[in-house]
Amino acid sequence: MLTKLKKLMEFKTNLKKVESSKLGDVDFDNLPFGRVFSDHMLVMEYKDGEWDEGIIQPYEALQITPAMMTLHYGQAIFEGMKAEKNAEGNVLMFRPELNIARFNRSAERLCMPEVPEAIFLEKLRELLALDCDWIPTKEGYALYIRPFMFGSDPYIGVKPSKSYKFIIFTCPVGPYYANPVNVYIEDKYARAVDGGTGFTKAAGNYGGALYPAQLAQEKGFDQVLWTDAVEHKYVQEIGTMNVFFVINDVVITPELNDCILPGTTRQSVIELFKDQGITVEERPIAVAEIFEAAKNGTLQDCFGSGTAAAIIPIASLGTNEEKVVLPEAAERRYWSQMKQRLMGIKKGEVADKFNWTRKVELETV
Repeated sequence: MLTKLKKLMEFKTNLKKVESSKLGDVDFDNLPFGRVFSDHMLVMEYKDGEWDEGIIQPYEALQITPAMMTLHYGQAIFEGMKAEKNAEGNVLMFRPELNIARFNRSAERLCMPEVPEAIFLEKLRELLALDCDWIPTKEGYALYIRPFMFGSDPYIGVKPSKSYKFIIFTCPVGPYYANPVNVYIEDKYARAVDGGTGFTKAAGNYGGALYPAQLAQEKGFDQVLWTDAVEHKYVQEIGTMNVFFVINDVVITPELNDCILPGTTRQSVIELFKDQGITVEERPIAVAEIFEAAKNGTLQDCFGSGTAAAIIPIASLGTNEEKVVLPEAAERRYWSQMKQRLMGIKKGEVADKFNWTRKVELETV
């Protein structure tokens, strides 16, 4: 691995710039999430046991064969990251090494090659240097970064692909959720099981979740809170984010296992609460415990955390039989104080005592 890494680091990423930027056509005061895409993308290919040097090229459609293995067997993973600008115009990223490590754990679980962290970071830096003008500066906005990888062999047979494409594209985005979220507690369908791929960002995890989420939306909810696949007794995570509860001034979140995605924001929230002297418990949380806390008045807060969602308050939790409506978001201090501190660190407005933010050097590629 060291030999291949050293060899790859000697290559300069190929570059093909757009003839005309789309930047002037973008309304940066009105950015729907995931609909507007920056000028360029990075493409790397894995063949014969090695990654090539990659190319940064115009964002465009891919040419694929109908026999591409991923279309049939789902060998695909992705990540979500963000880049933001501080008051001085510096480009900052938040703990990218955690996302890269998770990306590579996902790759291992799906029999895919890892992308060495040094290569991942350098290629991403080059892409951000080229498209840094696409980073919004409006409050609550950011440049969303989507790295993904898929098997590209043209072969109809159930086995790992031998060739892969690794691509990074970016898109300027506004908030993922405009309002507090109403959540349906799922008691029939399951997102993940012990020994499965729930701890990875495998594309199939999200495809299988679409139908239950649609059913929840038809009932008037925004998202699904998944529960364990055996008894549907213990909560796991919300469809787009990890989940936190505050009961009697104790912050509680489900402990990590094969069924729960280890979120970068989740980990940061835990560390920040502990730094403030607030008790945090990572443990199983029963649905019954949540409803009991709501009835006796000890459920003080509930919120979700994620790169796309940031820190978002939960407005209500419901099943087919009962529903808990939480106090107005403005009246709850845990989620709001956490969002203020976390976003302040990301934007360079709050002292980063943990050294979490990474300044992106904007040398031209």
